[in-house]
Amino acid sequence: MKPTEVLKNYFGYDTFRPGQEEIIEAILNGRDAMAIMPTGAGKSVCYQVPALLLPGITLVVSPLISLMQDQVKALNDVGVHAAFINSALTEGQIRKALSLAAQGVYKIIYVAPERLESWEFLDFATHTEISMVTVDEAHCISQWGQDFRPSYVKIVDFIRKLGRRPMVSAFTATATENVRDDILRTLQLANPNVVVTGFDRENLYYSVEHIRKKDDFILDYIEKHPSDSGIIYCATRKNVDKLYEELFKRGVAVTRYHAGLGGAERKKNQEDFIYDRAPVVVATNAFGMGIDKSNVRFVIHYNMPQSMENYYQEAGRAGRDGEPAQCILLFSPQDMMINRFLLEQKDFSELTGEEARLIRQRDTRRLQTMEQYCRGTGCLRNYILQYFGEETEDPCENCGNCHREYTEIDLTEEARQVVKCVTETRGRYGIQIVIGTLLGANRVRLRELGMMNYESYGSLKEKKEADLRALISQMVSEGYLRQTEEQYSVLKLGDTAPLMKEDARVMLRTWRAKEPEKKKKTAKVKSTDGLTSAGSELFEVLRKLRMEIARENGVPPYIVFNDKTLIDMCVKLPATEEEFLEVSGVGENKRKKYGRQFLDAIAEFQQEKEEKAEA
Repeated sequence: MKPTEVLKNYFGYDTFRPGQEEIIEAILNGRDAMAIMPTGAGKSVCYQVPALLLPGITLVVSPLISLMQDQVKALNDVGVHAAFINSALTEGQIRKALSLAAQGVYKIIYVAPERLESWEFLDFATHTEISMVTVDEAHCISQWGQDFRPSYVKIVDFIRKLGRRPMVSAFTATATENVRDDILRTLQLANPNVVVTGFDRENLYYSVEHIRKKDDFILDYIEKHPSDSGIIYCATRKNVDKLYEELFKRGVAVTRYHAGLGGAERKKNQEDFIYDRAPVVVATNAFGMGIDKSNVRFVIHYNMPQSMENYYQEAGRAGRDGEPAQCILLFSPQDMMINRFLLEQKDFSELTGEEARLIRQRDTRRLQTMEQYCRGTGCLRNYILQYFGEETEDPCENCGNCHREYTEIDLTEEARQVVKCVTETRGRYGIQIVIGTLLGANRVRLRELGMMNYESYGSLKEKKEADLRALISQMVSEGYLRQTEEQYSVLKLGDTAPLMKEDARVMLRTWRAKEPEKKKKTAKVKSTDGLTSAGSELFEVLRKLRMEIARENGVPPYIVFNDKTLIDMCVKLPATEEEFLEVSGVGENKRKKYGRQFLDAIAEFQQEKEEKAEA
């Protein structure tokens, strides 16, 4: 069987997405491979298709129980025999799964990295044909990645202990060049085919809202999008609980998730979200890696995340079905203080002093990058892409900043006063002290440091704190100032010579929303918007049928069919099982399992429409 035939027969798609075929061909030709692909780009297909064509078993190392369970359910639903082995199973269940695997029942086995160290699993692996070891969420292997897991480093030891080295493939959505190099080096990939498909998710609309009344914004948004599923991320458990209670009180079908809840409650709440019993979840960043729910229409960050890697991955949980989705970051200056506090609580006990210092520097640098993203006025999509090393050209004209109109204020003299203040402080203090000094603030800490004696004290007292903060952020990005990367970062002078020239200008951009007719491009429309009124009605009928089938089978609705497949049914209106196979996302197994029910529902709907028209 050819890869394209596997894709069609099992997964119901006629063609591969960008990058998939290249990776699959490399693996089938016996090469190691690494793929950097955005969330929703179909990384799983890149190892699942060759796994079905290779002899023996493919082991997939995955960091989360929920991810494994979802993947196995989805594979079994399309007719692929797969299993997972992790702490959710009893020892008896694990022994049974390994016995069946040894007999050749399974083609794909998902396994937690910690399990690789057990004698029982190693014994199984050394006596079974393992054709490939796939490392999912491969950034977890790098100390410089946002989700470093020491257990991932043991993967190399496990591979070394196997009698014959299998092929090794690695997949991640978020990896800077440093992290990529670290993955290649740590996993010891041999002559790998490395594919980077790009980080752009065109269906995602990014925006940053500078706002203090965040609760009001969220309540208003949910009220305007009552049928949408979404994730709201908060930096602290306290904020999660507070916002959850507020939404629950307003009658929103909402749940919550954070590490302070018991294991059973976390499991139930996660399932309520995945199974659409509670379409909205309020959570800390403990929720999410591996969440594969395809119909998430919005991700709102109540607080600024600590890094671009985190933000990209969390925001990327929206719109995995390719349909338009909103990624909204609610920013206030307090977010910086919260994040600095959280970073100070990090446990470095297992690291050397030098390692801890380097990671603190990295964390500080990443936090500064996020602040610049929030305060910047350029294209948000381009900012993200440039961070991950992609070259960009024109603004996307489809993000929050591109849909704003800007005016410029000359703050050259104010910038010179900032330089004077940093000079007077001899680069010993952070942004809070510098701003307080310039504003002439009457604070205990400023009095203790003797800032009242500086010439620059109160020199910009007529200015707003927010404007000064934005000005300093811009001066850092333009190189006039630099922010150190220590745990408590301070402001130091950069190259100020150009600023001292008579014709120098520092222009601060302020904005207002563009008039709709002035927008060059509007947000991508949902596929459902292109349906006729009858098509929209049928879509709701099929959604209800999908929910009933999902409940009967104990699987999330999107595992039965995603929204995109339902929409294609509404467009093509298949009447036979052969026509049903032509629907995108319908493979042979799903045709057998669900075809008759969906065909009957479509036929019944059409008949009712005809009868009404005749009447």
